[in-house]
Amino acid sequence: MTVASPPDAVAINAAQLTAIMVKPFDGAKGLSALLADKRFNAIALGPGCGVGAATQDLTAAALASGAAVVLDADALTSFAEDPAALFRQVHSGVVLTPHEGEFERIFPGVLKGAVSRLEAAREAAAKAGCIVLLKGADTVVAAPDGTAAINANAPPTLATAGTGDVLSGMIAGLMAQGMDAFHAANAAAWLHGEAANRYGLGLIAEDIPELLPVVLRALAGQDRRTNERRSPE
Repeated sequence: MTVASPPDAVAINAAQLTAIMVKPFDGAKGLSALLADKRFNAIALGPGCGVGAATQDLTAAALASGAAVVLDADALTSFAEDPAALFRQVHSGVVLTPHEGEFERIFPGVLKGAVSRLEAAREAAAKAGCIVLLKGADTVVAAPDGTAAINANAPPTLATAGTGDVLSGMIAGLMAQGMDAFHAANAAAWLHGEAANRYGLGLIAEDIPELLPVVLRALAGQDRRTNERRSPE
């Protein structure tokens, strides 16, 4: 995993991310040059980027790179005035992860006009031509062909700052390991909710990654006790 950072934020990011590589880049051309290294095969883009033309350019660079792409937050809102400009660039390896406010900005009127969040997500995925994950207590993941799934294990504690950003990173991480966009979005949504459920009250975004090993061990039928050497009786 690598954090791509603007040059003026490298020192700050490097001081905080002691176990993660930080690589500087300068603008859309710099991001394109970074993504030319095909070891970087997935990218999550949007949180903290700022809204505007610069983020539009970064999004275009990511989408043109051939990498799997997760777009969230500012990467979505930056196209609020012309969502079609975004949809013309996406491909099958793209996941959009809007909450309802962001969804309304890039798919105006779809949510209000649909009979359900499920139908709204399906219509949005068909319009965008990629996977759409509509966040909420019942997160909906929809594909352009109408295939969809609903994840209902997200507790209210996930309604706190930064948890959606963590979800985007989890989706990108699964796609980097070779999982296709639809299944990566579904798997990440479930893992995200399960980690939050295991933590309970007082959750903040930084707690979620710490719980993932616990969730994954449970899925594998393991826990810490199974790996401990038992003393002879």
